[in-house]
Amino acid sequence: MTIRSAFAALLLATPAALIVGSAMAEPVAFEHARLIDGTGALAQPDATVVVDNGTIISVGIPAPADARHVDLTGKTLMPALISDHSHVGLVKGTGASRDNYTRANILAALKQYSDYGVLTVTALGLNRSPLFDTLRQEQHEGRNPGADLYGVDQGIGAPDGVPPAAMVNGIGPDQVFRPTSPEEARKDVDQMIAEHTDLVKLWVDDFRNDVPDGKTYPMLPPAIYQAAIDEAHQHGTRVAVHIHDLAVAKAIVASKADILAHGVRDQPVDHDLIAAMLRQGTWYIATLDLDEANYLYAEQPELLSNPFVLAGMDPALRRQFTDPKWRAETMAKPLSKASHYALSINQKNLAVLYRAGVKVGFGTDSGAAPTRIPGFAEHRELYLTVQAGLSPVQAISLATGNAAALMHLSDRGVIAPGRRADLLVVNGNADENIGAVDQIDQVWQRGTLVSHGPVRSKN
Repeated sequence: MTIRSAFAALLLATPAALIVGSAMAEPVAFEHARLIDGTGALAQPDATVVVDNGTIISVGIPAPADARHVDLTGKTLMPALISDHSHVGLVKGTGASRDNYTRANILAALKQYSDYGVLTVTALGLNRSPLFDTLRQEQHEGRNPGADLYGVDQGIGAPDGVPPAAMVNGIGPDQVFRPTSPEEARKDVDQMIAEHTDLVKLWVDDFRNDVPDGKTYPMLPPAIYQAAIDEAHQHGTRVAVHIHDLAVAKAIVASKADILAHGVRDQPVDHDLIAAMLRQGTWYIATLDLDEANYLYAEQPELLSNPFVLAGMDPALRRQFTDPKWRAETMAKPLSKASHYALSINQKNLAVLYRAGVKVGFGTDSGAAPTRIPGFAEHRELYLTVQAGLSPVQAISLATGNAAALMHLSDRGVIAPGRRADLLVVNGNADENIGAVDQIDQVWQRGTLVSHGPVRSKN
């Protein structure tokens, strides 16, 4: 059977969503690759993967004669990364503002994600319709360069609460709903669903962040978040909840929310939470980078000389990070000390939950604040995940196959026949050294080479 006849047969069994929008082109055979397939299986040496018309046709079968050959000797081939928790259109330069929510700024961020090998991004709230809905559809159709886009339109927080207006200057009611009653919460959910939101997002946190004498904000009351969860489920829509503390995580899981959108960071998780999450199939996104980003660039100024980091950093932000006064003030903040503690607890909890069999996705909260740099944050998350005790292959599986499963995206995240050819090629053996993932050689989106990494794309 030729590759063309094999592809024709595959079309009969492949959902149309996998093949729409891709022009016929010659098949591509990736040969001699070290393959990490996104399932959590051990890396396969000297593998061959064949792609045609944006779809993976075969794995482990010799390349057909009519294919274009790509020699990946000394390189690792893996699925492109997927973020289950990011934000778009909030940050520009050194600040976050409502004024940044523009088509050009969002598309620039999506292109930056793709340069870093992140080809699917879930923007988890604080979005504005109809711009977000339009761009989401355009990215699904591949009409613009950059990562595919999923997410939540607005989201629901407490009046005068989280997310605080100070976090995003000028944040308005069209970016976050603030219901004062269960009835209002249900109406807000209905509006998000009418706008075709992929998930419903709730913020249930006081932003205390374990800072002594730190400012706290009103928390969304149980009656309101329960009404929102129930209404979303009546429409068949899942709910992701921003949490920080163990007690809140337990209450949210008891309320039947589907996704804990951040890790538990105040104390170790316990048997009761683990048992409840396993029983209900609750997903967990640790967002380790979120807390580290509060102090990382002040404590590790050598990162500011790393081209891989600088490629994603706005020049104004780099100037801020290199300012000795900014560094000193950042290191002296109580939040920085609290963030060190939060990260250590978060990493321990991630390892415990993963080993217990809880379903774990992948996200960083990148794009919500200037220090959480789109693309680089996802690479940092992989490093922190391995530092937490997972193997490189396990960490990569969270950011690929697991991340796709959390979003119910059955067409990507795994290198297997019939899956979308969103691929990341890096130099070295990424299964032995997670740092190899930073050595990006090629990024393939829908079977087309779109980038050689952020450094080369800037030059």
